[in-house]
Amino acid sequence: MRVIFILIFSVLMGSCLRIPEGVKPVENFDPERYQGKWYEIARLDHSFERGLERVTAEYELQEKGRIYVVNRGYDVSKDKWSQAKGRAYYAGKEGVGHLKVSFFGPFYGSYVIFELDEDYQYAFVSGASTSYLWLLARTPEVDQHIIDRFVEFSKELGFNTEELIFVQH
Repeated sequence: MRVIFILIFSVLMGSCLRIPEGVKPVENFDPERYQGKWYEIARLDHSFERGLERVTAEYELQEKGRIYVVNRGYDVSKDKWSQAKGRAYYAGKEGVGHLKVSFFGPFYGSYVIFELDEDYQYAFVSGASTSYLWLLARTPEVDQHIIDRFVEFSKELGFNTEELIFVQH
């Protein structure tokens, strides 16, 4: 029985680190250049960010390839800030923009950077499925052509871009 539990647990945990079909993580990802503050420009709705505005993510490279993560957003309905702290590591090969991120103990989710500006000014990010999608940028506003590219490319990959939330800052 214990072996069956371990097998089921392993399969379930592995599925959290999947990459959506057709999505390819960027190569030559440099976590040192990625660290710092990012503003959430757009996202698909999910329970852990529902109702949040002025959302940011801060990444800090630490020892042994670990990345310290702080996500922050303002909950309008509660009139207060919400914050989650986590950690990230490469999900596979170093230098590939596929990370595993945890905010809840030993449970990791997939963080797939599938487009990244050469100057690290914006990033297109997905989770393990097409239910999770973000456009992040170094500034709270981006040029419309970046938004258009994000929507078009994400739609081609099977994301429901009609449901995108554009975050207020």
